[in-house]
Amino acid sequence: MTWSADDLAALLATVRRPGDFFAAGTAELLSPRLEVDGVGIVALPLLPAQAIALAAAADPAPYGRGTETLVDPSVRHCRQLGPDQVQIGGRHWPRLIEDIVRRAAAGLGVDGPVSAEFYKLLLYEPGGFFVGHRDTEKAPGMFATLVLGLPADAAGGDLVVRHRGREVRLSLRPEDPAEVAFAAFYADCVHEVLPVTEGYRLTLVYNLLRQARGRPPQPPDYTAEQASAAALLRRWCDGKRSAEDNTPEKLVYPLEHAYTPAELGFAALKGADAAVATVLDTAARDAGCELYLALLTVEESGAAEYAETYRRRRRWGEEDEFEAGEVFDRSMTLSDWRRRDGDVPALGEIPVEAGEFVPLNACDALTPDEEHFHEATGNEGASFERTYRRAALVLWPSERIFAVLSQAGLQVTLPYLGNLVERWAAAGRDQQSRLRREAEDLAGHMIARWPSRDRFSRSDDTPGDTARMLDLLTRLGDAGLIARLLTEVTAGGNYRKADNTAILAALRGLPQRQAAALVERIVTGTAVSAFAACADLLARIATAWEQDQSAAALSGAAVRLTEALPGGHTRSAPDEPRRPEARVGPAAVADLVTALMTIKPSLAERAVDLMLASPRLYGADTVLVPAARRMVIHGSLQTGTAAERLRMACVAHLRTRVAEPLEPPADWRRESALPCRCRACADLSRFLADPAQRSWVLKAAEAERSHVEDSIRQAGADLDTATDRRGRPYSLVCAKNQASYERRATQRRQDLEDLAHFAG
Repeated sequence: MTWSADDLAALLATVRRPGDFFAAGTAELLSPRLEVDGVGIVALPLLPAQAIALAAAADPAPYGRGTETLVDPSVRHCRQLGPDQVQIGGRHWPRLIEDIVRRAAAGLGVDGPVSAEFYKLLLYEPGGFFVGHRDTEKAPGMFATLVLGLPADAAGGDLVVRHRGREVRLSLRPEDPAEVAFAAFYADCVHEVLPVTEGYRLTLVYNLLRQARGRPPQPPDYTAEQASAAALLRRWCDGKRSAEDNTPEKLVYPLEHAYTPAELGFAALKGADAAVATVLDTAARDAGCELYLALLTVEESGAAEYAETYRRRRRWGEEDEFEAGEVFDRSMTLSDWRRRDGDVPALGEIPVEAGEFVPLNACDALTPDEEHFHEATGNEGASFERTYRRAALVLWPSERIFAVLSQAGLQVTLPYLGNLVERWAAAGRDQQSRLRREAEDLAGHMIARWPSRDRFSRSDDTPGDTARMLDLLTRLGDAGLIARLLTEVTAGGNYRKADNTAILAALRGLPQRQAAALVERIVTGTAVSAFAACADLLARIATAWEQDQSAAALSGAAVRLTEALPGGHTRSAPDEPRRPEARVGPAAVADLVTALMTIKPSLAERAVDLMLASPRLYGADTVLVPAARRMVIHGSLQTGTAAERLRMACVAHLRTRVAEPLEPPADWRRESALPCRCRACADLSRFLADPAQRSWVLKAAEAERSHVEDSIRQAGADLDTATDRRGRPYSLVCAKNQASYERRATQRRQDLEDLAHFAG
C-alpha cells in the first residue's frame, strides 16, 4: 500500500477531544496561610523542625483493601491530617485553586464545571512511600484526584501513574520555592509514590468532582487512532529507505488555534490541537519518528488588482481598494522549535515544501495575519505582500534528521557539522563510531543539497563554505566524502582561489593517483570560469610533488588548463553560444607557466608562444611584465625554455621603451586631442595646444562644467581642475601640469628596475 498524506489527515480529523489520563504543571504560590491544629502556622518552604511537629500531630495514613481500611507501613508509609485539622487560605488561594482545577480539567479532557474538595494533607518522611493502588470514590461525583506538592527540601517521592499500558513519572517538587507543583489523574488509574530519599514531602490531596449527572468522565481513548497513525508513519518511514522514494522529507500539520511565539509549547495547545499532539506523540514514538512543535511562516507577494467597486469609490473621493491577484513569490519556513519535554532545540529556520503539508491543501484556507498593498508606480503595477503565521506539528523519521536539517542550508548545517566533528575528536572510543556516522550522514546530505554558489558574495581571496567543509572532512579523514565534495561541488563550479589551501590539505590525505584525477576534474569543470584559481592550484600542487618526481601525474590537468587559456584551443560546442574571450591576469600567467614548466615543459612553451602571439589579450605592460616580475620573486623565471622566451620578450619590450627620449615639457603646450568637439571642448583643445597659456577658466552651468571635466578624464589630459564657487554660474578652473611626463618618468624607473632583475 502506498503512502498518502491525505490518509493521515483524514485520520487526524477524527481526533477532536483533548486530554489524557493525567495532567501536571506548576503555578505561582502567592503567600498562602497554612495552619494545622497543634502545630500552628506552617512556613513554606517547609522547615525541618515543623516537619517533625507535623509528623507528631498526624496519624499513620491507612489504605483500603476491599471493604477494609488498614494501616500497614509495608504498604503505605506516610502520615495524614484530615480537613478538620487543616486550614489553608489567604487572599490569593481561592484564585490559585480555581486556576489549577481549570488547568487540570483541561488536561484531563473534561468539559463542564469541575470543583475541588480538600481531602487530606499528607506528610512523607524519609523512607516514606505508597505502593501501587487505585483510589476509591470518596465523594459523589468524584472522578479524579488532584495532588499539590508544596515547597519543601526533599528528594525522591515521585508520583508514578499507570493507565492501559502507559506510565508517567511526575515530580511534585517545585524547583522554585515560590511555586506549587500539581498533578491530577483519573480515579481508576493505578498510581504509587516512590520512596522519599531525603527530607520531607508535603502534599495537599483534593477530590475532583463533576456536578453533571450521567456517566463519569473517562480519559480520551485514542488507542485505535494511535495505532493507525503509527502504521501510516511506519509506511512513510519505510518508503524513505527506498532509492526510488519521492515522499516528503518531513510532514507539517498546521494547527487550528493561534499561538504567539512566547506561548508556543505542547503544554499550551488547546482543544483538538492538544488531542492531535497526544495521538501523534505516541504514534511517532512507535514508528521511530521525531515530533516537534514549530511556528510556520508563509510570506507571499504578487500582483494586486483594483476591487470591482473601485470606480464608484473613486467617484466619491474615497481611497482605492485592492485585491490580491497572482502570487509571484512564496517562501515557507519553520522556526521557534519546541520538543515535547519543553526543550528548545537550535534548529534555526528550515524551509517547507508544498508537498510536505498534511493535508496537502492545508494552507489554502488560511487568513493572512498581515497584508499590505502598494499602488502602481511608473512601469510597476500595483502589488501586494502578505504573511501567514501558524503553529504546526512537524514530524520526520528519526534516522532522517540530517536530511531535514540540510534543508535549512549551510548557515545551519556547517556549524552543526563542526560541532559533531569537535565532539567526535574529543569523544572516547565508545562514542566515536556513532558520532563519526552522524557526521558522515550529515555531510552526505549537505553535499547533495549544496547551492550552486556560496550563500555570501565574497571576494576570491576569502575562503568560502567549500573550504570550511573540506577542513572538517579532512579532520574526519573521509576520503570518499572529500572526493565527492571536490567532484560535485568544486568541479561543479562552486570554486574560488581562496579554497585552494583547504583543497591541498584534503588532497594530501588521498592516494596520489586519486588526487591527480580530482585535480583534473576540477580544472576540466572550472578552467573557463575560475582560470586563476585553477592555475594557482596546479602551481602549488606541482611544486609540492616536484621533489618526488610525481608532478607528471598532473599532465591531464595541465593539458585541460592550457586548452582553456584565452586565445587557445577551447571553443564552444556548435550548439552553444560563443563565449567572449576572458582575460587572464599576471598572477594566473605566472602560476600557469610555473606549473607547466614543472609538469610538462612543452606545454609551457606552447602557452608562452600563444600569449606572445595575442598582445590584445596578454598586454606586455598589463600581463606579461607583471607576470615575469612575480616569477622573478619566486625564482622561476631563470629556468626552462618557456621562462626564457617570456623573459626575452619582456626585456625586448622594456629596452625599446627605455630607448625612447624622456624630457620634461619645454613649454605649456600639451596633448590636445579630446573625445568631443563641442564649443566648450574646442576652446579647451585650443588652450591645451597653446604653449604660453597655463590656465583657463570656463564660466558655465553645472551640466556644461561636468561635461568638460568628463572629456578631460577620458582624454587623460594633463590638467588639474577646481570649481570656483564665487558668483553665478560657477567657474571651472583648469591648470596645466606635467602628469604625462611624471607617469613616464615613474614608468622609466620601473622599466630599469625590471631590466636589472630580468637580466640578472
